Amino acid sequence: MPTKGSSEGSIYFNKQRKKWNAQYREYDVKTGKLKLKTKSFNTEEEAKKYLDTIMYQKQNPLYIEHHGIPLCEILKANLNLKFETNQIAPAQYGRISRSIEQLERSPIGNKNIDTITSDELQAYLNSLKHFSNSMIEKAHQQLNQAFNIAMNKGYIMQNPMTNVIRPKSNKEDKIVRALTVEEQQQFTNWLINKPINEYKYRNVFLIQMYMGLRVGEALAISTHDIDLKNKRINIHRTLTTDEKGNVIMGNKTKTYAGRRILPIPDFLYPYIIEQMQIANAQDNNEEKLLFKPNNSKYCRRSTINNELKRVLKNEFNITDISSHSLRHTFGTRCIESGMAPVVVQRLMGHKNIAVTLNTYTSVFDKFKEREIDKVNQYYLEENLINNNLLNEKNTIENEK
Repeated sequence: MPTKGSSEGSIYFNKQRKKWNAQYREYDVKTGKLKLKTKSFNTEEEAKKYLDTIMYQKQNPLYIEHHGIPLCEILKANLNLKFETNQIAPAQYGRISRSIEQLERSPIGNKNIDTITSDELQAYLNSLKHFSNSMIEKAHQQLNQAFNIAMNKGYIMQNPMTNVIRPKSNKEDKIVRALTVEEQQQFTNWLINKPINEYKYRNVFLIQMYMGLRVGEALAISTHDIDLKNKRINIHRTLTTDEKGNVIMGNKTKTYAGRRILPIPDFLYPYIIEQMQIANAQDNNEEKLLFKPNNSKYCRRSTINNELKRVLKNEFNITDISSHSLRHTFGTRCIESGMAPVVVQRLMGHKNIAVTLNTYTSVFDKFKEREIDKVNQYYLEENLINNNLLNEKNTIENEK
């Protein structure tokens, strides 16, 4: 334990102020010299704990390199560790890197972690209120991680994030809506009346809308994934991006549950065959992808999304739909048809049933009365309720 006179720092009692002082030397970036620093505490134990914290920091390579431990350097080190141990995928690495870069441009980004206050953290998060709630939540999570690491490693004595409140965005959360039945009919008719040589995006939209695929999953399908005899498609990978934002072929789906074998709807069968023939005849398509641009190795998901928005706006004056809405449309139709939630979960590739139930809450609510009517009819058929009582109840409701 450092004591008075130690090169590692010292602790002594100030009789005049009746305080315990922790004293140590710290590198001053401005002058390039060591500067004597003193911090006062009410008890000797608090002073010792603080000095231990400073000494722990000084042993860290980050401290040696930066003459302190900046907030963003902790986040970068943690991110690289997760990436090296395969805890996160390249696409996620890229997204988190960009959020750290944004934090680095803020007043607290390059401050040493032991000097940042709750008020500064709150001010930074409050400055993000013009972003989405999702963006704010991710920033809040990153800060929590950084200060938890600092606490665990003994770099700080108290966690300032304890008193920080995550603010709400000024923006309303975006709701991914499904096409209505009428909109889906109109769009489907428009697509199937377009020859493939006139509209190359026809089949990818049909597959998404009637099989519930994520756009990256649809773009990753090759002819080898299709079993025409049994009318099935093996979904086992997705197009994604690397840490630099370049489009790459992932070796797995978004979640482990995304790996699934889907039946091909009968009416889609000829369109699947048509797209396979195009892929087999296409030059520079060694992977035999169903949907491959002529001038690049892979199709960007944003290209599909932008094209969908363009055609829906120009042809049907629909402006609140994205490519993910086509997947949502499939899920909605499944529920409306009376399909069991667990089957919807498997078809959609949700990792658990809670995701399915939460995603389609409004759809389930809409059709719960219809399902209750089935139960009531069952009660009547099995003589579990008195028919006269039911008639009396209906009479009372009609009089209201």
